[in-house]
Amino acid sequence: MTPNPVRTAPYTPPTATYRLQLQPGFPFAAAERAVPHLAGLGISHLHLSPVLEAVPGSTHGYDVTDHRSVRAELGGEAGLRALAATARAHGLGLVVDLVPNHMAASPAHNRALRAVLREGPDSPYARWFDIDWTAGGGRLLLPVLPARLPEVRDRMRVEGGTLRLDGQEFPLRAGTEELPLDELLDAQWYRLGWWRLARTELNYRRFFTVSDLIGVRVEDPAVFAETHAKIVELVRDGVIDGLRIDHPDGLADPQGYLEDLAEATGGRCWTVVEKILTGEEALPAAWPVAGTTGYDALRRIDGVFTDAGGAEELASLYRAFTGSTADRGGRWEATARRAAYEVVGHDLAAETAALTRLAERICAADPALRDHAPWALRTAVRELLVRVPVYRTYRTGGEEVLTPEAARGAKAAFAVEEEASAVDTVRALALGALGDGPDHRAFRARFAQTSSALRAKSVEDRAFYRYAPLLSADEVGGEPGLPAVSPGEFHAYCGRIARDWPHTGTVLSTHDTKRSADVRAGIAVLAQCPGEWAALLEEVSGVPAPDPHVAWTAWQTAFGFGTPDPERLTAAVLKAVREAGLRTGWTEPDPAYERAVAEFVAAGPGRIPLRAASEAAFALEPHIRAHQLGAALVQLTMPGVPELYQNTEREYRALVDPDNREPFAAGADDEKTVLVRAALRLRRERPEVFGATGSYTPLVAQGPAAEHCLAFARAGEVVTAVTRLPLRLARAGGWQDTELVLPEGRWEDVLDGVREFTGGPASETKAAELFAERPVALLARIRE
Repeated sequence: MTPNPVRTAPYTPPTATYRLQLQPGFPFAAAERAVPHLAGLGISHLHLSPVLEAVPGSTHGYDVTDHRSVRAELGGEAGLRALAATARAHGLGLVVDLVPNHMAASPAHNRALRAVLREGPDSPYARWFDIDWTAGGGRLLLPVLPARLPEVRDRMRVEGGTLRLDGQEFPLRAGTEELPLDELLDAQWYRLGWWRLARTELNYRRFFTVSDLIGVRVEDPAVFAETHAKIVELVRDGVIDGLRIDHPDGLADPQGYLEDLAEATGGRCWTVVEKILTGEEALPAAWPVAGTTGYDALRRIDGVFTDAGGAEELASLYRAFTGSTADRGGRWEATARRAAYEVVGHDLAAETAALTRLAERICAADPALRDHAPWALRTAVRELLVRVPVYRTYRTGGEEVLTPEAARGAKAAFAVEEEASAVDTVRALALGALGDGPDHRAFRARFAQTSSALRAKSVEDRAFYRYAPLLSADEVGGEPGLPAVSPGEFHAYCGRIARDWPHTGTVLSTHDTKRSADVRAGIAVLAQCPGEWAALLEEVSGVPAPDPHVAWTAWQTAFGFGTPDPERLTAAVLKAVREAGLRTGWTEPDPAYERAVAEFVAAGPGRIPLRAASEAAFALEPHIRAHQLGAALVQLTMPGVPELYQNTEREYRALVDPDNREPFAAGADDEKTVLVRAALRLRRERPEVFGATGSYTPLVAQGPAAEHCLAFARAGEVVTAVTRLPLRLARAGGWQDTELVLPEGRWEDVLDGVREFTGGPASETKAAELFAERPVALLARIRE
C-alpha cells in the first residue's frame, strides 16, 4: 500500500480523550461536575456518547429520533453548550459520537418515519429510508406486534387519527379514520405484523438484525443536510471539536459520506471511524479521517501480552474438555464459517432475499443476464457473502476481497456447472462491473452493507461466544484463531500507524468491549500456565454445569473478573449462551436450559472466589497486575490518540454491556491511576513527542530474557518499557543479565520522580534494575 502523506489538519488533534456514557441518570450537568477531576488526569477532550434526541429513557442514545435537536433528557442544547464552556475553561474540548447509519424505528418518536407511515412513498421523508415498497405489496412491514394480528386485534384502538396498541402509536393515512378496523388496517401504507416476521419479511434496511433501528440514506444530499445540520452548527460554533463516526460500514458509500462530512464541517474537527479492520486490512487511505476508533490497536496490545505457545496448548485443552465438534471445541475457522452460514440463512434471511430480488430484477432487464433461476441467484448471494474475509468492500479494491478464489469456492455449492454461472453474475454485480443503473448501484451498496452485518453478527456476536479457549482473544476486532502478536509484529504495526495515521484512536476498553481490559488481563495470563488452568477446572469440577462449554466459559469469565458476583456474572454468561445460539437464543429461548445455566453460575463461578481459593491461582496476581499496567502504559504512549473509557483510570472490572455502561463515578486513586496521570502529563507537556512528527523507535533488549521486555522510544524523548509474559519470565529464572540500551542522555523515571538512568551504547541498563520497583517503566529525557 502506498503510504499516506503526513496528515496536517486545520485543528489541534486531541492528546487523549475520555469517554463518558451519557444517559438520563448521567446528563450534561453531571458530566460538567466531573470536568475538574477529568481535567486533572491530563486528558485534552471529553468524548460524549450520542447527544441528539433519542427514544425516551434510552441509556445509550444510538436510537436517534430527531437530528434537529440535542436530547432534552440530557439537558438539551443549553446543557451541552454549558458543558462545552466548562470544559473549555479547564482546557478541554468535546468529541461527540455521531450516528449516521440508523434511527429508532419508533413511529411514536421518529417524526420522519411517522410521516412516511402516514403519507407513503410520496412522502418527502420516504427518501430517508431504504424501503422496498414492491416487496411489501406497496406497504412497509412494521414487525411490532407481540403476537399474531388476530391475537391482539381486540386491543387496538383508533383515537383521533392515531392507531394505538399497548402503548404503541401509529399514524393513520388521511381519510381512513372512520373505516372499520379490518379495512382500516388494510388501507394503511404499512402493515402491522408479528415481530417474528422481521427475519424473513422485513422490507426496510435495518441496523444488523435489530428491527427497532431503521437505516438512514445519508448518501442522499438532502437527507445528509437535514440529518447533519445541528451537528455541523455545533462544530462551526466551536462547541464540538471532534466526531466519532458510529458504524460507517453500514453506509452505502462510507468514503462519500466522510467526504460530505469533511466539506460540511470545513475539515475543522478531529474525526475517527468505528471501523473494524480484519487481520492486516488497512483503513482506506482516501478516507478524510484521522483514523479508526482503535480496535486494531486493542488487538495488537492484547496480542503482544499473550503467550503464543500457551494459547495453542489452551486450545488443545479446550477441545478435549468440551468435545471436538464444529461448534463445541472445534477449530476457529470452521466455527466462524458455520456461524456465517447460520446467520446469512436465518438471521439475515430478509437481507438475502432483498439482494436476490435486486439481482432478479437486473437480470430480467438485461438480455445477456436472463434465465438465472431465482434459487441460483439466492445461492450465489449466500455463498459469496460467507466468503467475504473482511467486513465489506468499498469503492476500490473489491477484487481483492471478492476474489476469483472466493468465486470458485462459491461455485462448489452447485451441482451443475452451468447453474454455477450465477456466481459470476452476482460477483460482477457486487463489484459494480455490470452497469451503473439505480438497481446496479443499489445491489452493490446493499451487498456491502449486508456483508458488514453478516461479519458482525456471525463473528463477533456468535462465533466469539462459541470458540472460547482464551476469552481475552474474543474481543471486538480480535483474531481468536491467532491470539498472540510478536514484539516484532507489534513494532511494525506501531511504525505504520506513526507514519500513516499518527492521530488515529487507540483503546483498551469501550462501551462495546465484551470484557474490560483489566478483566482480559486476568484471563490472558492463563495462556502462560495452561496446566494450572486445567488443574483449577479439576478443583471445581464438583459443581455440575449444563454442558462443558458453559463450564469453561463461565469459570474463565469468573477468573478474569476476579471477585464473585453472582448477579453480574449470571447476566454475562446468559448473554453469552444466547449469543452463541447453541442451546438457547434471543428469539428461540430454552427456559429450562437458561435456568440450569443460572443455577450453575450461582453455585459455582458466582460464589467461589477462584483467584483466591486456590494457592496456584493466587500466585498469578502479580502477573495479572503486570499485564494490566503494561497494557495501560503501552496504549497511553504508543502512536495514536489514547482513549480512556470511563472509570478505567483505575482498576476497572466490567463485563459485556450493559454491565460496562454504568455511569461515571469518581473513585480512589490506585497504582494504575498514578501511571495514567504520569503518562497523560507527559503527553500534555510534550505534544510534539506524541504527534505527527513524533517518531517511533523499537528498543530491543539483549540477554536471556530479552523477549520479555517490550520497549520503544518516542521522538528520542520518552521511553516506554514493560514486562511481557511475566509468569514465564519468573519460571525461567527472571531477568538475569538481560540489558536494555537506552537512547543517549540522562533519563528520569517519571513514575516515581526519583530514579535516573543513563543512555548510550556504553551504558547498558540492567532490566532487573529498570523493573526493580514495578513491572513497567516510563522514562523522560532530562532536558539540560
